[in-house]
Amino acid sequence: MDKKLINQKLDLVMDKLMNLDTPDIKMDKAAAPEEMKKGLYTRDFGIREWDWPQGVGLYGLLQLQAARGTREYDAFLLDWVENNLRIGLPSANINTTAPFLTLFELTERYDRPAWEKLCMERADYLVQSLPRTQWGGFEHVTSNNTDRNDVNRNPEQLWADTLFMAVLFLGKMGVRYGRQAWIDEAVYQYLIHIKYLADNRTGFLYHGWTFLEHSHFGGVFWNRGDSWFTMGAVAFLRAMEGHIGAADKRFILSAWQNQVRALLSVQDAGGLWHTVLTNPGTYIETSGSGAITAGILAGIRYGYLDQGCLPAAKKAVEALLEYIGEDGTVGSVSAGTSMGMDEQHYKDILIRPMAYGQSLVALALTEALYWAEEV
Repeated sequence: MDKKLINQKLDLVMDKLMNLDTPDIKMDKAAAPEEMKKGLYTRDFGIREWDWPQGVGLYGLLQLQAARGTREYDAFLLDWVENNLRIGLPSANINTTAPFLTLFELTERYDRPAWEKLCMERADYLVQSLPRTQWGGFEHVTSNNTDRNDVNRNPEQLWADTLFMAVLFLGKMGVRYGRQAWIDEAVYQYLIHIKYLADNRTGFLYHGWTFLEHSHFGGVFWNRGDSWFTMGAVAFLRAMEGHIGAADKRFILSAWQNQVRALLSVQDAGGLWHTVLTNPGTYIETSGSGAITAGILAGIRYGYLDQGCLPAAKKAVEALLEYIGEDGTVGSVSAGTSMGMDEQHYKDILIRPMAYGQSLVALALTEALYWAEEV
């Protein structure tokens, strides 16, 4: 892997991310429900809104800075936060917690007591006020589709997305502030999500579980859904180092290693993964493929995997480079995806440039820098 080329691509991808516009979407009211099923949520597009797509986007900027040892994006990040605070934050839920990963990091470097207070309040909300499922799981509460100050309840539902969007932040907050209750809650959420989402036969994670129907909805192994665990579990275990029990760490790590083995068994010949992991007739999806690649490379770097997995990861990196356009736009990214009852639901999701698509591919390239060479 050519370090110079990867850095050039990273610069393009991140520049596009920071200038990603919200398209002018006009929907017929009668058609809106069907359009939303395909991922047409206006708030998800662009970089300006305070929600999960943008939160994941900002996380990529932070990780690239860390890899480069710079603060080249801090001015953008600070301005982004200030603008959103000026507008006012949307409702508290799982998805709007994602930007707090960035806010958390910024409060380590800058004296912003008000921002620190917001982080404390959000961690308290997750532990004290967020609706729970049976067994005390975090219900995957999201932003309302039409009112940013309201929420959509998904009663008694666990989603794989929750682990990255909210649990990683909670664990990091617990470690920083010495709040054992927050640490314990974050670890417990990983355990219960693995219990109900991990498939004992294959090792993949289902997108979701409902206690109301006692089912995995359509029973689909969705690329990006799985990728939140592939990438997120590594970041979580690193953040919890020294603060998690040996048995809990072993359980999470074993589930992760089992999932990686399953993912490598369905890697496409071109190097990436299909939007339905087990159906090669579905399209290649780059955002999830990027997160999977980032997770595998990070896992090798931290010793969670042996280097025998490195050729497959390098192949994925080379393939991801081919999906980056001349202006830095990452192609073949699926839009926001609700829970689906069959594979067709995932196949029908719109393909659009998204902040998280830019970021997750950038995260894979960022991890690749640790292995790349000057050519």
